[in-house]
Amino acid sequence: MKPFNDYLSYETRRQFFGKTANGLGAAALASVLGPSQFGQAAGSSGGGDGHMPYHFAPKAKRAIYMFMSGAPSQIDMWDPKPKMAEWYDKDLPDEIRNGQRLTTMTSKQKRFPVAPSIYKFAKHGQCGTEVSELLPHTAKIVDDIAVVRSMWTEAINHDPAITYIQTGNQIPGRPSLGAWLSYGLGSENENLPGFVVLNSTWSSKRDAQALYQRLWGAGFLPSKHQGVALRSQGDPVLYLSDPNGVSRDVRRTMLDGLNALNEKHFDAVGDPETHTRISQYEMAFRMQSSVPELTDLSDEPKHILDMYGPDVTTPGTFAYNCLLSRRMAERGVRFTQIFHRGWDQHGNLTGDLPLQCGDVDQPSAALVKDLKMRGMLDDTLVVWGGEFGRTIYCQGGLSKTNYGRDHHPRSFSVWMAGAGVKGGTVYGETDDFCYNITKDPVHIRDLNATILHLLGLDHSRFSVKHKGLDVKLTGVEEAHVVKGILS
Repeated sequence: MKPFNDYLSYETRRQFFGKTANGLGAAALASVLGPSQFGQAAGSSGGGDGHMPYHFAPKAKRAIYMFMSGAPSQIDMWDPKPKMAEWYDKDLPDEIRNGQRLTTMTSKQKRFPVAPSIYKFAKHGQCGTEVSELLPHTAKIVDDIAVVRSMWTEAINHDPAITYIQTGNQIPGRPSLGAWLSYGLGSENENLPGFVVLNSTWSSKRDAQALYQRLWGAGFLPSKHQGVALRSQGDPVLYLSDPNGVSRDVRRTMLDGLNALNEKHFDAVGDPETHTRISQYEMAFRMQSSVPELTDLSDEPKHILDMYGPDVTTPGTFAYNCLLSRRMAERGVRFTQIFHRGWDQHGNLTGDLPLQCGDVDQPSAALVKDLKMRGMLDDTLVVWGGEFGRTIYCQGGLSKTNYGRDHHPRSFSVWMAGAGVKGGTVYGETDDFCYNITKDPVHIRDLNATILHLLGLDHSRFSVKHKGLDVKLTGVEEAHVVKGILS
């Protein structure tokens, strides 16, 4: 048997020919394309592991995605249906439902009584976009946002629906949107991750749908592209602080030794995840300085803190996370995702929905205004939405002042703002019952294609080989950029 050191220096026949082929192929490609187009994004400081050049000039350098987990009620917030007042407690017509799939939570109901929204809508801004009274702060920024009222998805239950919109597939295991962007475009700050996740507290105090780490996972991409979730208690990242008695110099020496062992392991085995481990150890070391500076809000002026609302200095709140996302955008974080749970209002909607809107309304608007004041909205994409919508018919008991709504994948609303988005726009229409789309449907694939487009990537060409297939975020079915909301 060979000594262990011999195995470390041993190179298999497969490794030798694999490296040789890659080297010759890379040299040939570089000679054809030239150094400016090989392994570097055009007009950027470099791409990610995918060495993806921009397919076209990007409008956005970075994105912030505010995700309302549980499905906010579009009927009560973004898509007014005044004619429904006449339909109170009348049965939803069969020709409107048209045999469409229902969840098991309402499929056994004897009737489907219409529950009109009790909330008033009014026109706002120069554009005249109608917004619910539940969102007074967001109503003031409608000239900067595009509301899409015609979103739809096939998924009717939370976990597959969230997995679908986050990863492009209802079955777990695919890379998340943030991981795709990190892989394709890399990071603009070597001291912070390219993809950061912030989980927020919520006020309705109801049970909320679980959020699994795979929703910000890397799937089959190198694991360094998965989202890094910052915590609201203790160290923002686990093990960020050195143990007692371990100095920075000692930690540096330990990492150097560990990296040397990993390099030997890579030479022996050739597993690319070994280099991922090395890079992640190094990133963690740099984050020991960068993350405490990021989360220290003492340099934020009072008028900025006031703009985000009274909860802004409480770690873990949606307001705190919105301000943190702006600070990350300033520091070159490519993609920040803010999750806010508790939107699954099957009952007591009028008790819980105002609390949820109270959490997110002022901070969401403040984020857009803050970016705009700093000149950053021009190259920062902001997205707000959930996994599907809610039904016009009531689930459970119905009264003039309270009702519940079931899941509704056939139509829901999202809004976008910032880089390349045409502010003051309302796109798409639904019928009087907010049940079916009547104009300009937008599938969740189209939403993801549009996000990639604004970041300079063509969804149809942005793929990774996996198990012999060219896998894309938008999958194999048709997806279209929503040009009607682009400036």
